[in-house]
Amino acid sequence: MIGSELKSIEKLSARRGKKSLFRRVNDWLHLWLGLASGVIVFIVCITGAIWALSEEITYALEPAIRAEKRDSPVLKPSEVLSIAAREFPGKPAAYAYYQQGTAVRVGVGGKRDKETYTLFLNPYTGQVQGRKTLKQGETGFFDWILLGHRHLWLPHDIGQPLVNYGTLVFVILLITGLIWWYPAKWSKSNRKKSFAIKWNAGWKRMNIDLHNVLGFYSLLILMALALSGMVYGIAWYSKSLYWVTSGGASEPEWKRVSSDTTQQGKHYTYNQALDLTWAHMVTESPSAGGFYYAFPDSTDANSTISIRTYPEPGRFYDVARHTFDRHTLQRLEFFEVFDKSFEESSAGAKIRRMNYDIHIGSILGLPGKILAALCSLIGASLPVTGFIVWWNRKGFGKKKNSKITRLYS
Repeated sequence: MIGSELKSIEKLSARRGKKSLFRRVNDWLHLWLGLASGVIVFIVCITGAIWALSEEITYALEPAIRAEKRDSPVLKPSEVLSIAAREFPGKPAAYAYYQQGTAVRVGVGGKRDKETYTLFLNPYTGQVQGRKTLKQGETGFFDWILLGHRHLWLPHDIGQPLVNYGTLVFVILLITGLIWWYPAKWSKSNRKKSFAIKWNAGWKRMNIDLHNVLGFYSLLILMALALSGMVYGIAWYSKSLYWVTSGGASEPEWKRVSSDTTQQGKHYTYNQALDLTWAHMVTESPSAGGFYYAFPDSTDANSTISIRTYPEPGRFYDVARHTFDRHTLQRLEFFEVFDKSFEESSAGAKIRRMNYDIHIGSILGLPGKILAALCSLIGASLPVTGFIVWWNRKGFGKKKNSKITRLYS
């Protein structure tokens, strides 16, 4: 068995010398780009796999976040603020996140505070089901994972370019890897080697199969995850993608909007404005998925009321974002991509809105998120198995005359 395996791989080695210049350049790029970007790809893929399922993991591990769904009115914003003020006197509430089947998550405190807090409230009774405290500079586990995914836990100006262009290199690696994987001849034995892992082979051959075969099967998903991820960090790519998908339109710019301070105190009190906006949203934009309510800064007359509505739990592409003047309750337009409903959006805007769902797999629901997580784990394994292939082919730590060294050289 070992003899036949030696002969088959020796035949592959003999054919290696007949490769075209294109193949040799492709293989050279795949090797050295892979070695250069391996650590970045490993970290980004591992953290991406965890982040994709962060909501499901949190729900499973934290009982305080769960709440039985009832056919009853939920807490109004003014009631949430009242509870937050009672629990943390003098600390402003920043947001409230309502989601079907979960507690209302209330963020309390700002970036300058020595401590920030999260309250978990029963959405119907206001009972405090749990709380979290983070000291200044601390992050929760999933926030820490996200920092690694976006910046490698490095300063933003250093880590973000490394992640962004490391991801671009990963896209190139997927393409060159596919070319490397593609057999010169589609014989029966080559098809078997290309599409199946030989589990009863030696560990070195199995490592090669894990790299080649798993890389092939996960290629399309990994490509989608990588290309959608680059939208968030590479400006020229983001603008180019929008231009292509919109038929030549420029990517819209975010607008800075503010409330009309000349109307302060003429129409509504702070709490009245919050509750009236809430009532309008519940009536005009009922949402099965929930709401994210960002409270305006009560000390800043320019601040606005911001609400996101989620038509379905765990889905983001059809989220409706609404911004209101806190003094007049007039709706303000701030970003063309999200100012309209998903159905009314242009083709380019629809694709841009779907970008995050594509990136975490939620475009296909929970099965899609699981698939994205599994493929991300495979993506994290590729630098490891690829490095081992290279290490074995170089014959490090082995005698120069070793038959195994010649086998993988």
